[in-house]
Amino acid sequence: MPFNASLWRHSLDQVRFRADGRTIALVFKPLGLDHVVLRVADQARSQRFYVEHLGCTVDHVNERISLIHLRFGDHMIDLLPASADAPAGGGMDHVCLSIDCHDLAGVVEELKARGVTVEGEVRDRRGAYGSGPSIYVRDPDGYKIELKPR
Repeated sequence: MPFNASLWRHSLDQVRFRADGRTIALVFKPLGLDHVVLRVADQARSQRFYVEHLGCTVDHVNERISLIHLRFGDHMIDLLPASADAPAGGGMDHVCLSIDCHDLAGVVEELKARGVTVEGEVRDRRGAYGSGPSIYVRDPDGYKIELKPR
């Protein structure tokens, strides 16, 4: 299908091209990651990992539903207790966290020294802010976390 000129009234941020060549207009503008919710076996252990090793801060605790909101820059990582219906570490491949650092290899060595599981080597991967170096680590429940400098 040829380009639909009526879509020009939308900003380019609101126009998407489908795999079949058709264009669609979105009614919203994608801005970025807001939050990720992880089911974890031990909230205290996971909270320590994200605070001590990845630099999160505790933003809020919703005691009614046992939810810990951790702040990671502009975004949130929420920790919920695992259950029989929703086990820890399942249902997600990885979460990519944008970081500001000038020596990713040094970050890797520091995390290894702290006992954090690091997978593979630093290598270029594509992300929301373009291609560049990144590394994968595992949290205490086995979730894969990609750390990618912006």
